[in-house]
Amino acid sequence: MDRIRKELELEDKIVAIGVDRIDHTKGIVERILAIDRFLDKYPQYKNKFVFIQIASPSRTRIDNYRNLINEIDALVEKQNWKHTDGTWKPIIYLKKNLPQKEIYPYYALADIAIVSSLHDGMNLVAKEYVVTKSDLNGVLILSRFTGAARELTDALLINPYAIDEFADTIYMAINMPPDERKKRMANMQKIINDNNIYKWAASIISELTILKKE
Repeated sequence: MDRIRKELELEDKIVAIGVDRIDHTKGIVERILAIDRFLDKYPQYKNKFVFIQIASPSRTRIDNYRNLINEIDALVEKQNWKHTDGTWKPIIYLKKNLPQKEIYPYYALADIAIVSSLHDGMNLVAKEYVVTKSDLNGVLILSRFTGAARELTDALLINPYAIDEFADTIYMAINMPPDERKKRMANMQKIINDNNIYKWAASIISELTILKKE
């Protein structure tokens, strides 16, 4: 975790993360537009906030998916160019397939996770983020259009199409009082841990503990 923080120059930065396969349903474009709006509305967070998008390319032989990949590439480049300040850029775009165990440290270091699916099922990313936060120090921003939103009601729920609201929710997540942040995270962890079908949470925490020691 410390290695990632050093390599990506994240010391003293507020870190948000998104983890998705590149798909039209995942709301990656809307997420990037919301980050752009956030930095326009709250410029005091320039050089303080970094969003990491881990994106796994999928169905690259299909034109619509190739077009989406190109659209995201161009949008990330545009926003980084627009908001850059010296060596700082707001979006770190990791377009590659990472083994699951290599993603856990990113969850652990992130102050905020953003799941902005336009429509989705239970969405394991939301739950994986929650169970990695052993210190309870994290905020989940979650689309109302995911099945997980019905369970994880202590997340900050958003309409990913409402870009202004989305941007304001990022601001709310950053400024959430520590006690509220920990209470919400503890509530979400209890919901997940009380549900037997999520026993995988224990294996994630175990793997993360091993990685922290490396």
